[in-house]
Amino acid sequence: MSPKTFTYNNSFTLESGIILSQYHLAYTTHGKLNEAKDNTVWIFHALTANSDPTEWWPGLVGEGKVFDPAKYFIVCVNMPGSCYGSISPLDINPHTHERYYHDFPFFTPRDMIRAYQPLRNFLGIEKIHIGIGGSMGGQQLLEWAIEEPELFEYIFPLATNAQHSPWGIAFNASQRLCIEADATWKEKDIHAGIEGMKVARSVALISYRHYETYLESQHDENNLQIENFKSESYQRYQGEKLAKRFNAFSYYKLSQSMDSHNVGRGRESIEKALQQIKAKTLSIGIETDILFPLVEQKFIAANIQGASYKYIYSNFGHDGFLLEYEAIGRLITEFIHSKKISNPKFAVTN
Repeated sequence: MSPKTFTYNNSFTLESGIILSQYHLAYTTHGKLNEAKDNTVWIFHALTANSDPTEWWPGLVGEGKVFDPAKYFIVCVNMPGSCYGSISPLDINPHTHERYYHDFPFFTPRDMIRAYQPLRNFLGIEKIHIGIGGSMGGQQLLEWAIEEPELFEYIFPLATNAQHSPWGIAFNASQRLCIEADATWKEKDIHAGIEGMKVARSVALISYRHYETYLESQHDENNLQIENFKSESYQRYQGEKLAKRFNAFSYYKLSQSMDSHNVGRGRESIEKALQQIKAKTLSIGIETDILFPLVEQKFIAANIQGASYKYIYSNFGHDGFLLEYEAIGRLITEFIHSKKISNPKFAVTN
């Protein structure tokens, strides 16, 4: 399904203080808003995905799935800075009449959800039944649930955190260094930095996956082999694959967006910020996730009144939030249909 475009023609101030004269968002919807306007599911995508979750989350979104368009009005917005239709570094800067390129002002996750608010009003959504997002999508979800505590009935922050960790920032910084090391990066060209981005993706993939992932899928059976290993070719393949659908400018800027995530900024503390959330919350972690370890999802649940926490095991590490749809779907369904939470303060289960 082709995304629609929403354009906001008023000035919009970013947390950085930069003022945009307008912005546009690409978004995809499935299903219809019912008469009671109480069936919206807002899905937040992760770093390099697009606005159509039926493409990257087919196990959870679609006919007969947990998020069925026959039952729900499903909304997903391409985050600002991405290359799938929303305002991005390759768009024309209205002040210079040239592409933004390196000068594109990155949006923090808080900027992102504030940019979504006019779209929500445009769509006639007064209440969001379910909000869900993994990784960077979960960061946006938490920001919005804090910013508008009455908006969400249920939220499912998945493999995410309340503040991006020094560990996560270090991975992102290393990826940006890869892009900066590309001799073409400083050029004003849509292909600038693309070879560096391929290397950056290889670095990222190590943080997304797990030891068991590579042991099972990239193990070489030939005991005589001394070069040309499967895991090496796999890293190259993943870099080439991303380069066919993404650009280094969006990748660079979105990694900065993720690094800026801190729900406590300007809100006294991270704990105080999370305490503003009123939605029924299930924080879900992945046991093998080295990028967003379980301690981060436990922290989220411990600081949201009445929240629950559960984790799943996956051989895919952090990427399990995209692939373990049966386990995730079961947790969501059970939580929504449960009559009560065993511990009204904090329920830790697995």
